[in-house]
Amino acid sequence: MKSRRGPVAFTSALGVIAVLAGCAPTAGVTPDASPATSSAASDVPAQDLRDVTTGLALPWSIAFVGETALVSERDTGRILELDAAGSAREVGVVRGVTPAGEGGLLGLAVDDQDRLYAYSTGADGNRIQRIDLTGAAGSYGLGEAATLIDGLPKASFHNGGRLAFGPDGMLYAGVGDAGDRSSSQDLDALSGKILRLTPDGGIPADNPFPGSAVWSYGHRNVQGLAWAADGTMFASEFGQDTWDELNVIEPGANYGWPTVEGKAQRDGFTDPVQQWSPGEASPSGIAVVDETVYIANLRGERLRAVPVADTSTYTDYLTGDFGRLRTVIASPDGGLWVLTNNTNGRADPRPGDDRIVRIEVPQEQSGP
Repeated sequence: MKSRRGPVAFTSALGVIAVLAGCAPTAGVTPDASPATSSAASDVPAQDLRDVTTGLALPWSIAFVGETALVSERDTGRILELDAAGSAREVGVVRGVTPAGEGGLLGLAVDDQDRLYAYSTGADGNRIQRIDLTGAAGSYGLGEAATLIDGLPKASFHNGGRLAFGPDGMLYAGVGDAGDRSSSQDLDALSGKILRLTPDGGIPADNPFPGSAVWSYGHRNVQGLAWAADGTMFASEFGQDTWDELNVIEPGANYGWPTVEGKAQRDGFTDPVQQWSPGEASPSGIAVVDETVYIANLRGERLRAVPVADTSTYTDYLTGDFGRLRTVIASPDGGLWVLTNNTNGRADPRPGDDRIVRIEVPQEQSGP
């Protein structure tokens, strides 16, 4: 469908690197006029942290086909397959990827039929494709690609790029404003939005704006999408200079950008449930596990945990231990995989970067 106008295993002792000498969690509350009491949590013990794989080149996303992990690399356009020992092999290169700035091969998702979806930057804009997987685990390849939507605005920054399937079986995509701030408030534009499509690229009949793929609007750059067990949808969003956000997403809601940033308490706009300064956040991928929202932060260099039952509190893990964190995902073995992003020129790569680190899910996420 064209864009339309319309309303695994431990592989290296390096992963334990000094671990967790400095890995005690820090707890906090959202900056607010009436801050809540902070939550408390335990450390991540060294034995609960290990490398899955190392030596990746600007990885961006992880998706599982059964128990097999697929990883996207932004600038190479490659999709990699990890085996049980964490060794990576190239599945294939997504055709037509034209990386520039923050654009390239970004989000991956897999549907309940084990079909692969990719969000990438092409010559004519960002696009979402469904790509046939050939072969089987250990020998996957890339087959034909069907473009579900293309011509999404692109820029050297704010491309969005996250894909995720919701509990309703629909495909959701975070699309950045691509530097055109006003487009986030324009329902005839697809930038600065969260989109909702059928797995075949159609527009669901129950979308809030008839004939439009738009699910919510007023976004700057959404790169995290996840759902709690009760169906509550969460999205992380990069702010500009003042507030990064964690939002609860409702269909048809307006999240304010660029008119407001953070908690404005203004009629017509939906406020975030959490906000942080960009220096301690810059949130990208998120996952909900055991009724906790885990948020991978880039500039903040930490994994943040927000309880679904009390979104006014949070706890930080891994602060500074692995540098910039691009995404987090629940692994089939019950852990959390955290993907670093230190080879993009904005950080000093560490030995073995970029890497995927596995941690046990923290067990003490009790409220105050």
